[in-house]
Amino acid sequence: MTSTTRTGCPHCGWPDDAEPFQVVSRHATAAGSTLWTRCGCGSLQVRTVDDRGMRIVSRSGPAQ
Repeated sequence: MTSTTRTGCPHCGWPDDAEPFQVVSRHATAAGSTLWTRCGCGSLQVRTVDDRGMRIVSRSGPAQ
């Protein structure tokens, strides 16, 4: 799922613009960086950070 307009996690409501619960990994890219993060509910997220800001480009469901 691509998210550029959501304001929070669709599973628990944690705000997208808040600090992630946990940064799993961080990778430099030519345009900025890619962050793999985990939400408080356990949902894994892929965030891209570049000169346009931060966008969540993919999310999983919450941890079981």
